[in-house]
Amino acid sequence: MLSRVTLKGFRNFMDATINLNDKTLVIGANDVGKTNLLWAIRLLLDRGLSDYDLEPLDSDFYAYEEIHSFNINLFFKNVTEDCVLSRLKGKVGENNELCLSYKAVRDKSTGAKSYSLYAGPDVDQLEEIQERYYLKVLNVKYIGSRRDLNPYVKREKAYLFQQAKENRSEEQENADDNLYQKILTDLKSVDSRIPKLNFIATATKTINEELNKLSLHHTKQQIVFDAVSSDVDNFINNVSIASNTNGQNVAVGGDGRLNQIYLALWASRNDLTEDALKEVTIFCIEEPEAHLHPHQQRKLADYLNESLKGQVLISSHSPQIASEFSPNAIVRLFTLENKTVAASKGCSKIIDDAFEDFGYRMSIIPAEAFFSDVVFLVEGPSEELFYKTLSTQIDVDLDMLNISILMVDGVGFGTFINILNSLEISWVLRTDNDISKVPYKEHYHFAGVNRCIGFYDDYTQCDPATNALIAKHGIHLTGFPTNMPELVHLKAAQAIIANLEKYDMYLSEKDLENDLINSAIKSDLVRHFNNRTEAKVIKVMQEKKAIRMYEFLKKNKASLAVLKDSQIAKPLLRCKELAELI
Repeated sequence: MLSRVTLKGFRNFMDATINLNDKTLVIGANDVGKTNLLWAIRLLLDRGLSDYDLEPLDSDFYAYEEIHSFNINLFFKNVTEDCVLSRLKGKVGENNELCLSYKAVRDKSTGAKSYSLYAGPDVDQLEEIQERYYLKVLNVKYIGSRRDLNPYVKREKAYLFQQAKENRSEEQENADDNLYQKILTDLKSVDSRIPKLNFIATATKTINEELNKLSLHHTKQQIVFDAVSSDVDNFINNVSIASNTNGQNVAVGGDGRLNQIYLALWASRNDLTEDALKEVTIFCIEEPEAHLHPHQQRKLADYLNESLKGQVLISSHSPQIASEFSPNAIVRLFTLENKTVAASKGCSKIIDDAFEDFGYRMSIIPAEAFFSDVVFLVEGPSEELFYKTLSTQIDVDLDMLNISILMVDGVGFGTFINILNSLEISWVLRTDNDISKVPYKEHYHFAGVNRCIGFYDDYTQCDPATNALIAKHGIHLTGFPTNMPELVHLKAAQAIIANLEKYDMYLSEKDLENDLINSAIKSDLVRHFNNRTEAKVIKVMQEKKAIRMYEFLKKNKASLAVLKDSQIAKPLLRCKELAELI
């Protein structure tokens, strides 16, 4: 199994390590390097590439620094197949590990480029090899994102027929031969009757009369319209793929359906038998989701995982396909200071462990978060509705900036933060500044502030100044006898709240409903809720949070523009700032 790829100075990879799994999904933004990663693997393993394709280009060298060499290393583990061991004899270590390497150099003065290939048990024991002589037993089969559907389906259909022919029993062959003769007789009958159709006969007569006017030679030779259907082999090979519904055949024309047929034929052709392996194949598939709706995308991911018996690498932009992969099988590529790297170095137990807290609630985190540059974490559905609407009114284009807003309702911020950190996705949170009774105690505390201090302790690199501030004021965050803290407690909380914003943690004054009634849209809220008192407006909004928020936003979303410079909008604007830095 190809377990790891290292890329140094190659295209947009300055120095990246990418761990892979038996089934791996590679995700990331456009132009982040997904195709470049697969190309690096193909340079060493794709027998469809010629010697010319292997020659390095100037565009293969890292672009953001003056570098005149690059290196691709492929690391394999559990190499126990006899076909590989015999072909790469002496190159596989006692621990069943193998390294294949491609090294390219460029002359600084002339610009001349060259490359060398190497193989060995590890990077310290590589020996130069003259060619990719191992490709017969160790290779990749690649299907690109730009698929020419119709010609491929036609070509692979013929291969499928031939393969099925060769696997027939003697009894099936005899039955086919008898039926073949009957079809031949029927087709000859069809051929003889077609010219008798009145419009065919008239057209035949017309063209022969015109030809006779052109040359005397044409009088000796009559032109006929021939269906040529009596050529049975040609007739059978030209059958088209159609969809049968209620007894009616309809030609398959949609790209989505053709894409499914394409991949099914490809999977069928590249299926590995359970017999003694003659080769080890890694399947590389780019964007299999093309033209398919979400349900079919998920089914396709499951199909490719189950149908292909070799190692599978898939690159995709589809959240639906991402949702079908286990967390430790996901490689998230992203850009850091012009360099493409893999979160947690690719497939990692770190990512898997981060998802454990979800348990059966795995689907609660939208797979779109995997593709985000920044995630804004909020309390519940009313906050999610509000901030998505606010973004449209204060010119924060979430889709353009690749920002997702996720509610943590029922799960908690910590679980989401753990996952986002494992995927190295930037996050901002906004939580309620709630005051609650300490369990089993007779006093209260700033639950929201203490919650964020916990996140600071668990998920950030602690800063001495912040540590000192928390030590100074933290003692005043708990221990007051009622939920009405005194001035010393309030000042302590405010000091820490202000400091937590440095770590992208924002707290409300109390909660969203109270913050809104104390904001510039107070009059809009009061008017919408039938001129109730402020206290009653808050109560009504909190009774059915999401419903009340939706009803208000539907009729008053334009009023949110006045909040652009408010504390309420601050975390959303911070998301924008982070996204623009990427």
